[in-house]
Amino acid sequence: MKKKLLLITTGGTIASKNTGNGLAPSVSPEDILGSMTDLIGFCTIDCMELLRLDSTNMQPEHWLLMAKTIKEHYHDYDGFVITHGTDTMAYTSSALSYLIQNPDKPIVLTGSQKPLMDEVTDAKKNLLDSIRFACEDGVRGVFLVFSGSAIVGTRARKTRSKSYYAFSSINYPEVASIDGGRVLRYVVPEPSMAPLKFYDKMVPEVFLLKLIPGMDPGVLDYVADHYKAVVIETYGVGGLPFPEHRNFMDRMQTLANKGCIVVISTQVAMEGSDLATYEVGHEAMERYDLLQAYDMTTEAAVTKLMWLLGLDLPREEFKKAFYTPIAFDTVPFSILK
Repeated sequence: MKKKLLLITTGGTIASKNTGNGLAPSVSPEDILGSMTDLIGFCTIDCMELLRLDSTNMQPEHWLLMAKTIKEHYHDYDGFVITHGTDTMAYTSSALSYLIQNPDKPIVLTGSQKPLMDEVTDAKKNLLDSIRFACEDGVRGVFLVFSGSAIVGTRARKTRSKSYYAFSSINYPEVASIDGGRVLRYVVPEPSMAPLKFYDKMVPEVFLLKLIPGMDPGVLDYVADHYKAVVIETYGVGGLPFPEHRNFMDRMQTLANKGCIVVISTQVAMEGSDLATYEVGHEAMERYDLLQAYDMTTEAAVTKLMWLLGLDLPREEFKKAFYTPIAFDTVPFSILK
C-alpha cells in the first residue's frame, strides 16, 4: 500500500519568484506539487499552505503553529514534509524536535538554494529526496533533508550560504543518503519507548551572545533586564574573559542576581565545549551555576531553552532537563562527565 504524506509549505526560496525587489515566496503548494507529479508515483500526497514567509521572518509562534498543525493531522498521514527557507531551517528543525517528542512517523524539513521555478535548481531533488526518505519504513522523528543527506533535526546547521551542499550535521553522523530511488541508512536509532507528546508553549526570551575581543561586559546588564536565559558563545572549549578593564567574570553576578539562566557554548562548530579545561572556564564554573552546551548546536541550545522555559520548572529540574538528551541533541551527561 502506498504511503500517504502531507506536504506543508511555509515559503522560503523553494517557493519564491523574483519580484523586482529580490526573491519573495509566491508559489502555491499546488504548483510545487504539480511540478513534481511525473516524479512521484510511489506515494500519495496532500498539500497545504501554512505560511508564506521568507524564513528570515520565522518566529517561535510559527514553530508552535507547525506543531499544532501536525498534531491535528497526525493520525491522517504516514509522514509529513515541510518546505522551508534555508536561513532558519535548523532552528525550526530543532524547535520541532522539542515540540513534537517521540513521534513514530517522519517529519522532514527541506528547502532549496535556488527557486523551484528556476531553470537550474536544487529544489526538485531536495523535495523528491525528502519524500522518498519520509516513505522509508521505520523512519521516525524530525529530520532535515538537503543535497542528498538526511540529518537529525537537532544536529543540523547551515554552513554554506550559496552552494547546494548547504547543511552539515554537527557532532553527529548523517543518518542517511538519498541517491535517486535509493535510500542508504547509516544510523538507525532505536525507537523510543516513551509516548508521543506534543507541546504548545515556548518562551522566546532567550538571548544569544557571541563574545569578541574588546566587548564591553556591560552588555550583560541589558541581558539580565530583558531576558530569562542567555547562551554565551565563548572561544574554543569555553571560558569567560576577565582582564581588569573588561571583566566578564565579575559582571556575570548581574545575571545571577536576576536569576537569568546562563548556558556556555562555543563559537567552534565541531567537538563542543568543556569549561573545566582552562582556568578561564574552571573559575567560571566555581563561581556561578552555569550550564554547558557541550556538543549541542547553538540552534538546539537556544530552542531547548525556549521550550524548557515554557515548562516553568524549578532550577534543579530545569538543569536536569537541559542535560537530558532529547531527539539525539546531546551525548548523555554521564558520558560527557
